[in-house]
Amino acid sequence: MANIIFDYDGTIHNSMLTYAPAFRDTMKWLSDNGYIAPKEYTDAEISCWLGFNSTDMWSSFHPELDPEIREKARIMLGNDMAERIERGEGALYDGAAEMLTSLKKSGYTLIFLSNCRFHYLERHRRVFALDRFFDFFYCCEAFGFIPKYEIFRKIAPRHSGSFTIVGDRFHDIETAVRNGLHSIGCAYGFGSREELSQADIIVDSITDIPAAAEKLSR
Repeated sequence: MANIIFDYDGTIHNSMLTYAPAFRDTMKWLSDNGYIAPKEYTDAEISCWLGFNSTDMWSSFHPELDPEIREKARIMLGNDMAERIERGEGALYDGAAEMLTSLKKSGYTLIFLSNCRFHYLERHRRVFALDRFFDFFYCCEAFGFIPKYEIFRKIAPRHSGSFTIVGDRFHDIETAVRNGLHSIGCAYGFGSREELSQADIIVDSITDIPAAAEKLSR
């Protein structure tokens, strides 16, 4: 049986809809309280952090901050995003539902693997009814925030058949390269074409994924 492992944010979910405003509000709180200098952040400066787990993101972003303040900001940003999702401000990419449905009808086993936390996974699973698409769900918090390529090695024995990795960031392509797997890089997401360069196929539209998966499975 052929398994397709999907990244979520930037691959299935247009996370900038909730991440960008939550990020800006959190940075404003930090600057208003004198923890960082005021700054206007571009979408590109914000989206570069998508795909990282929140622990790694905050360890790299303003590392000079007191750990207690970093943790408070991390929680604040996460809660802000959660509230926006509950208010209906989030969305899957146009065509995502149709693409995933097409793959399931073709007999693929769809696996969710994200650098997210439990509460993020469960909220999105509920709000977007992700169980209608995915057969298995994994998040990095369940594995102590180790890299995706190491998580794959832990979950692979639970599944039979081949694997293809689909994602928009280097974490996803790295998972494929380090484990000898096929991969599809999603250039419509938040990664650069350069970081996707080692993917077997790069797609510019979410609707191109089924054809790419079929090509790799031949």
